[in-house]
Amino acid sequence: MSRVGRRRRSAEAGRRPGCALLAVLAVVALVVTLVTVLQRTLVYFPDRTDVGTVAGRVPGARDLVLRTDDGLDLAAWLVPPAGEDREVAVLYLPGNGGNRLGRLDVAREIAARGFTVLLLEYRGYGGNPGRPSEQGLARDARAAAAALRDEGFDPARTLYVGESIGTGVASRLATTDPPAGLLLRSPFTSLVDVGRAHYPLLPVGLILRDRFPSAEHLEGSDVPVRVLHGSDDDVVPSRLSAELAARVGNLQGEVVVPGAGHNDAIWFGPRLADEVVELAEAVVVG
Repeated sequence: MSRVGRRRRSAEAGRRPGCALLAVLAVVALVVTLVTVLQRTLVYFPDRTDVGTVAGRVPGARDLVLRTDDGLDLAAWLVPPAGEDREVAVLYLPGNGGNRLGRLDVAREIAARGFTVLLLEYRGYGGNPGRPSEQGLARDARAAAAALRDEGFDPARTLYVGESIGTGVASRLATTDPPAGLLLRSPFTSLVDVGRAHYPLLPVGLILRDRFPSAEHLEGSDVPVRVLHGSDDDVVPSRLSAELAARVGNLQGEVVVPGAGHNDAIWFGPRLADEVVELAEAVVVG
């Protein structure tokens, strides 16, 4: 082989690693760009179906319209207590999927224990206008808390129950509208930490817009917090729920359900309602 040929092959071989590296970097940049642009479709999974009125579904239940401070009218359901009235309200803050119809059974269970239950429906869910975001859900929750005050429930007789991403909403709401207590089911320290657990190779801390920093909200809070999570949660790692429990300023208790996953039926029935009773009897006076 001539000297010219050898030099040409050597140059081509030297370029291959550089070209491969550029190709990898291009793929990574594309993935990061797509996640950055589409991230809210990876966080929120609304069922936008208009579920209509609650009349006929639960005796005495009625529809509410919540007016947010950015001008949205949101449909919500108010479920009255069954049996002896505790004169305590529960604001139920749902997770990132479905709509309020899918939480009606757990609302019935809570109401059966003497609580008035406000089933919040976020913007973009269940026929409501708007699109979900951290700021938007915070506005929705403040409108719900105001509605309960209008119904005659002062903060000392109000509990917040959050599930999954709703725990982030509840934690933030407790900083502006503190209740008698919080029940957080499958909570996390922050959504950033959840993202890092699922996407360890992505710069989640740099690109995530909706961060839900629950631990920051609750570390210095006096509001009593009860934490409930499953040992086999594959959406919010159980260790993040445990870490949140360790960091809250006023932990009322931590309950770990062995073998329970993130969306198991146990979270939408009597077990969760019984945990609400435990919290109420510990923090509500009179």
